[in-house]
Amino acid sequence: MAARKKSKTKGKSAAKKAMAPLLVEIGTEELPPKSLNKLSTALTHLLTEQLVKAGLISDETPVPDSYATPRRLAVIFPRVLNKQPDQENFKKGPSVKAAFDDEGQPTKAAQGFARGLKTTPDKLEQRDGHVGLLVKTKGRFAKEIVPEILEQSLKQLPIPKRMRWGDLNVEFVRPVHWLVLLHGKNIIKAELLSVKAGRKTYGHRFHHPKSISLADASSYEKRLQKPGFVIADFTKRKEKIDKQINGLAAKQKGVIVKNEALLDEVTSLVEWPQAILGKFDELYLEVPQEALITTMQDNQKYFPVVTKKGRLLPFFITVSNIQSKQKARVREGNEKVLNARLADARFFWQQDKKSPLASRTSKLENLVFHNKLGSVADKCRRVSKLTASLISETGARAEDVKRASVLAKADLMTGMVFEFPKLQGIMGRYYAVHDGEKTEVAAALEEQYLPRFAGDVLPTTQTGLTLAIADRFDTLAGIFGIGELPTGEKDPFALRRVALGLLRILIEKKINLNLMTHLRAAVAIYPNEFDASRVALDIYDFLMGRLRAYYHDQGISSEIFESVFACRPNRPYDFDQRVKAVKAFIRLKEAESLTAANKRISNILKKAGSAQSREVNIGLLNDRHEKALFGRLVLTEKEVLPLLAALEYTKAMKILAGLRPDVDLFFDKVMVMVEDETIRENRLALLSRLYNLFLRIADLSKLQG
Repeated sequence: MAARKKSKTKGKSAAKKAMAPLLVEIGTEELPPKSLNKLSTALTHLLTEQLVKAGLISDETPVPDSYATPRRLAVIFPRVLNKQPDQENFKKGPSVKAAFDDEGQPTKAAQGFARGLKTTPDKLEQRDGHVGLLVKTKGRFAKEIVPEILEQSLKQLPIPKRMRWGDLNVEFVRPVHWLVLLHGKNIIKAELLSVKAGRKTYGHRFHHPKSISLADASSYEKRLQKPGFVIADFTKRKEKIDKQINGLAAKQKGVIVKNEALLDEVTSLVEWPQAILGKFDELYLEVPQEALITTMQDNQKYFPVVTKKGRLLPFFITVSNIQSKQKARVREGNEKVLNARLADARFFWQQDKKSPLASRTSKLENLVFHNKLGSVADKCRRVSKLTASLISETGARAEDVKRASVLAKADLMTGMVFEFPKLQGIMGRYYAVHDGEKTEVAAALEEQYLPRFAGDVLPTTQTGLTLAIADRFDTLAGIFGIGELPTGEKDPFALRRVALGLLRILIEKKINLNLMTHLRAAVAIYPNEFDASRVALDIYDFLMGRLRAYYHDQGISSEIFESVFACRPNRPYDFDQRVKAVKAFIRLKEAESLTAANKRISNILKKAGSAQSREVNIGLLNDRHEKALFGRLVLTEKEVLPLLAALEYTKAMKILAGLRPDVDLFFDKVMVMVEDETIRENRLALLSRLYNLFLRIADLSKLQG
């Protein structure tokens, strides 16, 4: 028993020695903060994919730990084999008939195949009608494979613009200064990106500029934190910053302005975060707070502090990368810089107010919207024309929409928006209020840009809705008209965002306008000789693609979308009501049977061709089951058609579900494709009428059932 125990322990020990943690770290000069997370995720994914492919880790291996700071990208794989497993592969050659002649002698095909495998024909095996050879391949060591995998992964990183440094013939996102490759306690010898791999990493640039020797891969994170003054884990560093800034804000009875992108960017700028509270002159609070917040966030990477109701307080929080002994001086330095910035914003605010917004509209003639589509002033005139046909859909007042159309882009000519382009529309509202414009008109100047991003709020005023819709129709018509469509990841005019914003407005604000009608009108307004029907159809297809993505994000299955899309509804709000109806329908107990019946009817009618367009002749209905179906269908139509007209599709589908018993009995008892052509055509007409009633909502044959 003792000997057996010893053997078991020895086996476990050997298994443990067969694998060890693998650390890969690339030390660089400061990486671009907005790309840091993307680079880290990509590196981890590429290395994982290659290690699995090489057989050094499996799909069941624990998830690797990723690390990313301004000066490093690193990954630790908890368990990586020291050596690939040996493999056996049957190399299949020519068929047996082609490999041997009638006398059983190897042909040239067999001889050539054997020679290629450095063997002789008599060594070949026969499997599944072919000759071949079982080839044994010895596994390679991790220390040989990992450098190759890393080199390949680095080449595939999503780096838009690679750079060179010194006189070296290597390229990377930033100059590389060190490389760590540790498999357990052992260094993997390699030279990549002009540096040799070792076990030495480096801590904080100022707090611990000396090298740190790592005993093994597992000690990486702890050794960097102490003595290195580096929190290597991005998520931990982000959480620490979030806790620090929220704590400082709470002491001033305020909260931080939520901005996830800024928090990520600041996390990417520091290795040892130290949040510091600063104050600015309350004099600047007379400036619209959006301008002050934009200055703090975009220019200085500061976190503004507001009350719980959202009113800006005269405080900001900066995150330093140094644990300074003179925090007061650091604070004063940041306050001095910010006050100078805010003074600029105040200057623009005061200067802009000296000229009415309306006086700036003439300057839009010299501001290019697109070199093929004219000036911004031209765009404003087109939008104004489009709004005339939208008023009846949105319920807006004509005079308000007309005034808002005139002033819509005037704030682009103000000093504030020139300095801070993100404030377009927002500043237009402030200047319009200052000039004494109507509240509805002023609000519309900001709301025309809503929603600015996914999940953003929608316009609330009728004038704002009208302007927002018209502006998007014009942009889509113009850019599609000149053929500058989005391709792949490239979307220079943000048309995907424009399209999704338009769809959200129409659906969520319940504006049931006809897309094709208004798209053709938008294209026709351009002086360019666009093919209005073709361009409008291209935009419609593009919008449907974005609508598919919109529903996907809501968890709506593609088959539900396709069932509605098959009917080609032109009105997004109508489309949405149909989607909701189908979603509710598939939960009903009758859904599976009726879906199957619709598939069957669809197939029958496709084969029958023109018969489906004929009227039902009541006198030719000779089977009681087809009579019952027709009678129930007529009653159902009377009940359903008013609901369809009112877009009450969910209620209509529930009533249509009641047809199931008669439909089931019809298919059980009635032969459709009988020899008598007159009876056959009449039954096809009955099925066509039934099928078309469902098509008033969706094509159920597209559902899986």
